[in-house]
Amino acid sequence: MIGIVTGASSGMGREFVLKLDKNEKLDEIWVLARRADRLEELKKEVSTPLRVISCDLTKQESIDSYVALLEKEKPQIKILVNCSGFGKFGHTDVVPLEESLGMIDLNCKALVSVTQVSLPFMAKNSHIVQLCSLSSFQPVPYLNVYAATKAFVLSYSRGLNAELKSRGIHVMAVCPGWVKTEFFARAETEQTDAVTYFNKIYSAKAVIDTAYKDMLKKKQVSVHGLQIKGQVLLVKLLPHSLVMKIWLKQQKH
Repeated sequence: MIGIVTGASSGMGREFVLKLDKNEKLDEIWVLARRADRLEELKKEVSTPLRVISCDLTKQESIDSYVALLEKEKPQIKILVNCSGFGKFGHTDVVPLEESLGMIDLNCKALVSVTQVSLPFMAKNSHIVQLCSLSSFQPVPYLNVYAATKAFVLSYSRGLNAELKSRGIHVMAVCPGWVKTEFFARAETEQTDAVTYFNKIYSAKAVIDTAYKDMLKKKQVSVHGLQIKGQVLLVKLLPHSLVMKIWLKQQKH
C-alpha cells in the first residue's frame, strides 16, 4: 500500500508528505519532483520509507518512466496527490509564451497523465487529491493562464469524482487562497506591479490539515479559511464581470 505525491520537494506537496507520514499506515510514499536533493532531505523528516523519483513531468519521457515503474512494481495506490504546478504574474503579452505553455503542460497535461496512468493501480476506498486554487472559480486578469488551468483542474476533478464513484475511488480538488510557499518566487516577473494585493496569506500546513480532513470526509472540494469560503460563495453569486472589476481595483489597474 503506497501513497504518491507530485511536487513533493516544497510547499503543499511537501506538507502532504508529512501529513501522510503521520496519519497513514503506508508501506512507502513515492515522491516526485525535479529537485532530488530536496526529496532526499525530506527522507530525514519522515518515518515512512520514501522512494525518490526525480523527474520533470512536463517531459513525456518522465511520464513513460513513471508508467514503466508502475507496471514493474504493480503497487496498490491508496492516495495519489498531484501538487506539481506553477503560475506567473503579468500581462499576457509580457509573460513569455514558453512559460504560459509550461503552465498548461504541468498544471493540466501532467496532472491528467499522472492521474490516468495511476488509476489501474487504485482500488476501492482510495483517494485522488488534486491541488487546485481559489482562482479556479473565476477569470483572473494578470494571472490569466494559471487561473484558466486551475479552472480546468476543478472541472476535471469534479467530473472524475462522479465517474469513479462506482469503483469506490474518491477525487477531491483543494482550492486554497494565497499560501506562503515558493509559488511567489516563481510567479513574479520583471513586471512587478501586475499583482500586488494579496489580502490574507495562509500557511501550507493549515491548508493541508484542512485538505486531509476533507479528504477523509470525501468532500468534492476543499476550501480552507472562512474568508476564502466567503469569496467562493460571492464569486458564485456575482457576475464574473463584476468580480474582475473588483480584482482589478484591488490590484490598482
